Amino acid sequence: MRARVIKIGNSQGLRIPKPILVQTGIMDDVEIEVEKNQIIIRPVKNARDGWDMAFKMMGEKGDDEPLIDEKNISHSWDEEEWQW
Repeated sequence: MRARVIKIGNSQGLRIPKPILVQTGIMDDVEIEVEKNQIIIRPVKNARDGWDMAFKMMGEKGDDEPLIDEKNISHSWDEEEWQW
């Protein structure tokens, strides 16, 4: 498919047809890089993609216990009176 570079304000840009955006999963932000004189455009993935499933699997395996025992986190300065 051919596209024409167009002026957009002080920059230039490309109009990307909707079917291409749908096919690539590009909805909002993208990552752009140049590699061997080619422009590569990728959709930005959510940093937390898959966390819901990972937490669910941890719970099913019983691997979701706290690492720190909250009962024994007091310190001597917790008992002293604080002054501001």
